[in-house]
Amino acid sequence: MKNTALTNVHQALGAKMVPFAGYNMPVQYEGVTIEHHTVRNDVGVFDVSHMGEFIVSGPKALELIQKVSANDASKLVIGRAQYSYLPNETGGIVDDLLIYKIKDEQYLLVVNASNIEKDWNHISKYNESIGADLRDLSDDYSLLAIQGPKAVEAMQSLTDIDLSAIKYYHFEVAAFAKAEHVIISATGYTGSGGFEIYCKNSEVEQIWNSVLEAGKSYGIKPIGLAARDTLRLEMGFCLYGNDIDDTTSPIEAGLGWVTKFTKDFVNSEHLADQKENGVHRKLVGFTMDEKGIPRGGYNITDPEGNPIGMVTSGTMSPSLNVGLGLGYVPSSLGIPDSKIFIQIRKKLVPATVVKLPFYKS
Repeated sequence: MKNTALTNVHQALGAKMVPFAGYNMPVQYEGVTIEHHTVRNDVGVFDVSHMGEFIVSGPKALELIQKVSANDASKLVIGRAQYSYLPNETGGIVDDLLIYKIKDEQYLLVVNASNIEKDWNHISKYNESIGADLRDLSDDYSLLAIQGPKAVEAMQSLTDIDLSAIKYYHFEVAAFAKAEHVIISATGYTGSGGFEIYCKNSEVEQIWNSVLEAGKSYGIKPIGLAARDTLRLEMGFCLYGNDIDDTTSPIEAGLGWVTKFTKDFVNSEHLADQKENGVHRKLVGFTMDEKGIPRGGYNITDPEGNPIGMVTSGTMSPSLNVGLGLGYVPSSLGIPDSKIFIQIRKKLVPATVVKLPFYKS
């Protein structure tokens, strides 16, 4: 089990620690609901240093990224980031990721913790014929997510950069909390605003302490991974391993918007065919019509109880006070207001397909 540079800090704060993606991570401190509302209403800080970071540089950097990722990275300018995914050769998804353009011929790829080795091997395989400079910095860097509507105001004293001027999916490289050259990025996963701090492991404890001190009068709290999951689920954001994986089509998963057929990339021909001719199933959001909490792995059924799909993520929404989830259903039922049923133990509980996101700030 790997630790982040802040593991001892979390334990001292009384966090409940659990194994997650090979790391010892804080799942909650005070409780999921309190932490969830803290981020929705005020500001919270997450340690997400388990995420992986690769640097791709040199004259062949863009060529490699264009080959292995589905989005069009040629559109990036310095200071911009984009959401993308790595398609595999068999119609599924190796991982979803963020791509940052740091400078000309240098990009940062941020990948999921559980997929660091798999992603590295996949990208390296295509790099054999391309020859970009590829480095894995995952063990050397930490990542904090400072999220919530008060994040900008609460953190402004820690940097000379105007945090309110960093638009969504933009970033700056600047000093923050006395650490030089950190990435301050607005690519949040909660739907409540804020930003992320990428820094060296040696700097993160001092930054963490400064963040909690600066945010004290704004109600800041440390937040665990359980609230991160309820927050992202209210936004309808996919979680790799739950809603997308090596077997799920990105077109079925609603990732057509980051699939750009203006270039050749891994398995692009097959995905173009799916986009043109349609797919048999679709990832949808749904809310429960009656009391009941959907969970990943529960069957989605027709009125007679015949399985027609599967819940991939589900929870009781702290913001909306309703059971909600994501799941794959036949494409004919992928339209808002379609009626489905979730099998919760022996009971079929009615649910309605809705347009995402569930939570609108």
